[in-house]
Amino acid sequence: MLASGFGVGFFPVAPGTAGSLVALCVGALALAIWPAIWSLAALALISALVGWWAIGASGEAANDPGWVVIDEFAGQFLAMAPLVRPSPAGLLLAFVLFRLFDIWKPGPIGWADRRKTAAGVMGDDVIAGGFAAILVWCATRAWLAWF
Repeated sequence: MLASGFGVGFFPVAPGTAGSLVALCVGALALAIWPAIWSLAALALISALVGWWAIGASGEAANDPGWVVIDEFAGQFLAMAPLVRPSPAGLLLAFVLFRLFDIWKPGPIGWADRRKTAAGVMGDDVIAGGFAAILVWCATRAWLAWF
C-alpha cells in the first residue's frame, strides 16, 4: 500500500501522473497550513525514506512497476518546496517541471533510473524533483508576485 501511494498507483491510465497530482494536492494543503520550505522538504524526505523501504520490501525494485508511485510523491513534494504559498501558477509550474524531468530523464536522472534498486527507483524522482525545485525557486525569485 505504501509503495502504491495508498492505491493511487493502480489508476488505470498514467499512474505516475496520477501519483504526482495526488502529491500536488497534499502538498498544496501542507503549504496552506504551514507555508514554509521545511514543510514540503519534510514531506519529501519522509516519502523518500518510506518509499525506499516499501519498494525494497515489495521485491519490485528491479522491475520498477508502474504501480509504484511513492517515488512521484517524494519528487513532487521536493519540486514544490520553494513555493511560498499554494498559488495556481506555482503549483502548475512545479507539476509540469517535475513531470518533464521525470519523463525526459536527462543526465543524473537517467543514471539513477538505470539502477535496478530501491534507491534507484526513488533516486530518479528525487533528482527530478530537485531539478524542478531549482527552476521553481528561480521563477519565484524572478516573478515573486505570481508565486
